[in-house]
Amino acid sequence: MRFDRQSGVFMHVTSLPGPHGIGDLGQGARDFVDFLARADQSLWQFCPLGPTSDAMANSPYQAFSAFAGNPLLVSLSELEERGLLEAEDLEPVPDFDRHATDYERVEAYKTPLLQTAFERFDDESHDAGDHDAFEAFREAEAYWLDGYALFMALKSEFDGALWTEWPRELKTREASALEEYRERLAEDVRYHEFVQFVFDRQWSALAEYAHDNGVGLVGDLPIYVALDSADVWSAPEAFLLDEENEPTAVAGVPPNPGDDGQRWGNPLYDWDHLQATDYGWWMDRLRRLFDLVDITRLDHFKGFDEFWAIPADADDPAAGEWRDAPGYDFFETAQAEFGDLPFIAEDLGFIDQGLIDFREEFDLPGMKVPHYADWCRAGDPNQPMHYPENAVAYSATHDTDTTVGFYNSMSDEQRDCLHYNLGTDGGDIHWDMIDAVWNSNAVLALAPMQDLLGLDSHARFNTPGTEEGNWEWRVTREGFDGDVADHLAMLTDMSIR
Repeated sequence: MRFDRQSGVFMHVTSLPGPHGIGDLGQGARDFVDFLARADQSLWQFCPLGPTSDAMANSPYQAFSAFAGNPLLVSLSELEERGLLEAEDLEPVPDFDRHATDYERVEAYKTPLLQTAFERFDDESHDAGDHDAFEAFREAEAYWLDGYALFMALKSEFDGALWTEWPRELKTREASALEEYRERLAEDVRYHEFVQFVFDRQWSALAEYAHDNGVGLVGDLPIYVALDSADVWSAPEAFLLDEENEPTAVAGVPPNPGDDGQRWGNPLYDWDHLQATDYGWWMDRLRRLFDLVDITRLDHFKGFDEFWAIPADADDPAAGEWRDAPGYDFFETAQAEFGDLPFIAEDLGFIDQGLIDFREEFDLPGMKVPHYADWCRAGDPNQPMHYPENAVAYSATHDTDTTVGFYNSMSDEQRDCLHYNLGTDGGDIHWDMIDAVWNSNAVLALAPMQDLLGLDSHARFNTPGTEEGNWEWRVTREGFDGDVADHLAMLTDMSIR
């Protein structure tokens, strides 16, 4: 799919301002859309929206579901406006840090309030129209909601244990056991369905507000799902599992010069089964995603072409091997199902000609990040002045340092070469980098909110390979500064985006 030349801002929903310890789908999100509109931006990009887990350090890339929304993103204020919560229910509000999300405290505060809202909703005196809408949602989304809601109810029943540690009859999905527990946990199942209904309703309203203000939504699709997820438990046939539903091989990347590789641990897909069933599980996943967002970044795009398979009993990533995936057939099937595919291909790392040919066959823009440039090498393809048109250029990403942090960590030689290439003394390096990215040939250009504010490494959102301090950064309402928006609008106008 070919995109119009445009630009936008990357900021995950959790990073929005708001009164309840975490960004949510309420007024803070609308304030950000207003900021984007003033800045003349047409895109808002964010991380995956799924329910996160303390056990996985609340990474949005290791969610309990590839289909569901994160309950912590539900706006309590909007539930109050709908009469499902009362002002006194929200008191006392803990003294949350406005600059960082403490997921454990947020969950402890919000979960009982969501349960209170559910109890009021389920009361017969509540709006019958809402009940009808809820039943329509349950029917329309049953293809993923049934498995997710039961999975989450069972997680609570077994004190949060991994599903691979549940009783064998549930682990292997014996029909009689599933029926028994669905009946026994019916109230909990309905609660989780309700929370997803509320998330969906709030998200739809926010998306409409964004579209009314000329802002498109850019989502993120992690190629792999977490082992401890409703996805693997409810559709084991889609993954490489043994007769006990345990993974036989897991995902990762091989060693590179200078590193030992990575063992991610996610289950791998049974591409033979998926291909034989016309990729039904994947088509459902894409259908749900296209209901939520306008454009999707495909994380680890290479995995659709070939993937690194590490034996499940091996700790060393080097023990793996490359295996082929039916990428061409998969995307042809998706095109036949959905038409033009609004995808961005995350093609960073392990780039070879086969991957380039694969991406170009489907006319997908790849990613370009100036942090990966050798600024002293003439013609380096990661320097903004050399970006091709069919690319998405970022001043920084959620997985890199901020531009100011990156600049501060450069060697003197690289910093001098950057000064020469960008024609700057580095005094406003964040704006210089955004300017270079915006004026590149890349059809899409994006910058994280941290770069617009000129923040250093303390505002970094994620450091891959670490477990502490990630996914926490938040902006305050003061960050939606009119002068910043106006400056970005000027750059956008001058770069014809």
